[in-house]
Order: sequence, then structure tokens, then C-alpha cells
Amino acid sequence: MTYSTSAASASVVSGRRRPAWAVILITGLILWLATVAVTFATANANLVPTLVLLGSFLVPVTFVAWAYSHRDEVITVEALFRLFIVGGILGVLGASILETYLLHPSVWMFVGVGLIEEGVKLAALWLLTRHLAGKSVRSGVVLGATVGFGFAAFESAGYALNALITVDGLSLRSLVETEILRGLLAPFGHGLWTAILGGLLFATAARATGPGATTAEPHAAVSHTRHFRLTGGLVLGYLGVALLHALWDSMHGIAVYLTWVITSTAGQQALFERGWIPQPTDEQVHLFTLFSIGGTVLITLIALYWLRRVWRAGRHAA
Repeated sequence: MTYSTSAASASVVSGRRRPAWAVILITGLILWLATVAVTFATANANLVPTLVLLGSFLVPVTFVAWAYSHRDEVITVEALFRLFIVGGILGVLGASILETYLLHPSVWMFVGVGLIEEGVKLAALWLLTRHLAGKSVRSGVVLGATVGFGFAAFESAGYALNALITVDGLSLRSLVETEILRGLLAPFGHGLWTAILGGLLFATAARATGPGATTAEPHAAVSHTRHFRLTGGLVLGYLGVALLHALWDSMHGIAVYLTWVITSTAGQQALFERGWIPQPTDEQVHLFTLFSIGGTVLITLIALYWLRRVWRAGRHAA
């Protein structure tokens, strides 16, 4: 991140400096495309780690760099690096342990996934920022997003490796397709949800100072208590974000269910009762796609609106 910041300062386009996130995105995308091309051309397995790391970390790191440009002065590059790496790893380790021993296949499994993953990310954020000198809603959003994107990056690396290994051997195509899909969805998942939780968490400390507090940071309500508080609003916010997470993960199944309830025929129902999976019609395929994509977009819009409310509340408190 130190390199990207200095590179951004030195880059000039039409007489203007490129922002750090643009330098990271453009440079990283070129390197990733080059790695894909060389890996396919040479079938060199030694390039697979490079391909996985570039594809999994490019979008999360880009958005962390973008968030850094909207930070309060109290946030340093070192703090972001620690939150991204340590917070992300703590999150995936905690989620792996809890999901392995607490979750079992059921209709409610994704609710448990949402509660666990949002809980461990919130706990990691709490642990790593509890001694931060200035706590503002704005800082909480940025640092929460950083933990979320760190979690997403390490999780995506795992999905990419799983996609690589198939029953027919190694599949570079599946790896690349997985990285593209998760890269496109990354800004609207873990980073967004944990940004909301970060703002809500830091708001519990910022309220201790209240409006009109004297601070050198004009856009932040800074808490000098350095203590977070477990409030009803934070608990409700955590449950709400976990629900959005669960709905996001469940959207494929929800879309299948809604399509079946609305359009299934008597013949399809009879086949299903006998243990056969009926062939969907073209209408059902289109309706499933509409429900699946439309539901995901709706969840994203709700989360973005919620984040905007949290951000504005923090600015009004300043």
C-alpha cells in the first residue's frame, strides 16, 4: 500500500494525478491478465499461486485504497495493513472453526453462516481497534470495510484453489472464472457489510463525545474514551447485517423455490414426488435468473442505503 500511494502521487494523466486505487486496479489487472495468458500458454503450475493471489486480492485491495482516501487523519497505512491482513485472517480462521463445529446442513444453515461470519469480523475489528486514539463513525466505516475486504480476499483465494482442483485434474478455466465472479461481487459483500458494522461499532464510542466536541478532525465525531460499548443498536445492527448476508447466500435457493411455487406444473410436481428432478422450461429458467439477480441487487441496494445512513449520521454528529 505504501508503494501504491507513492505510485499514485507520481502518476499523471492529462495533467492530473491518478488516485491510488486507480493505479492499483489498472496495474493489478494488467498483471493478472498477463499471468492468465502466460499460465495458459505454458501450463506452468508454479504460476498458480501468483494467479490466485492476484485475482483474489486485486479488487479488495483496490477498494481499501479507495476507502483510505476517505479516511480520518487518525488512520494510518500501517493500521489499514494490520486490519486487512490480521483482521482478515482472524475472521476466516474463526469462521472456519465455528462453522465446522456448529453448522450442519439444514434450511437455516445460511442464517448460521451470516451470524458467524459477521460476528467474527466484528470481533476482529473490535479487538484490533480497541486502543485506537480517535474513534469516529467515519473511521469505523473505513476500518470495518478493510477487515471485510481482507476476509473476502482470503476467502476468495480458498474458493479459487477449490475451483482449480476437479475430478478431472487441475482446471485453470474454473479458477479464472471463479476469480472473475468473486472479483465482480467482492465490493457488494463482506466489505460492504462489515463497513456498516464498523460504523455502528464506532458510533457507540463516538456518542460518548457527542455533537460539538472539540477535535482537530472536522469530519469526525472523535471519542476520547477509547471504549466501545455493547448497545441495543449495535446488536440489532449485527443481526440485520447477518440477515442480509444470509439472504445473499440463500438467494439461489430462494430463486429456485419462488420459481417452483409460481410456475411448476402438475407433471413436474408428480416427477418431483417420485424423486426425479424435472427439466425446467425456458420460462422457468428466465424467471429463476430474474429472481436470483434481482434479489441480489435488492440486497445490495438495501445495504448501500444503510451504509449511507450510517455515514451521514456520523457526519451530522461531528
